[in-house]
Amino acid sequence: VQLVESGGGLVQPGGSLRLSCAASGIIFSIYAMGWYRQAPGKQRELVAIITNGGSTNYADSVKGRFTISRDNDKKTVYLQMNILNVEDTAVYYCNARWRSPWNKVYDYWGQGTQVTVPS
Repeated sequence: VQLVESGGGLVQPGGSLRLSCAASGIIFSIYAMGWYRQAPGKQRELVAIITNGGSTNYADSVKGRFTISRDNDKKTVYLQMNILNVEDTAVYYCNARWRSPWNKVYDYWGQGTQVTVPS
């Protein structure tokens, strides 16, 4: 299983970035896909999640600014990030999660991509 993130970088406050996460080795369409982030000295936190049915949920801090979406044909999940601010600086991780009918959780992570918004 591989989750490969891309799209991170340095962006000025108020700018935008789009992260992508390409998955392989899983039946992508059945997995819930999420974006998490971890800032220096802080715990990893959920940013956004999209279920296999397309329902979405966001952290309060990004609601109205970030949009998660998925393309099952391309096995890719996206995170459109707008109006970025310094508090969005973090390593962003892609996550794939599926709970099987026999109640086993399959949970995979990407290697992370750095997003930096300078003050």
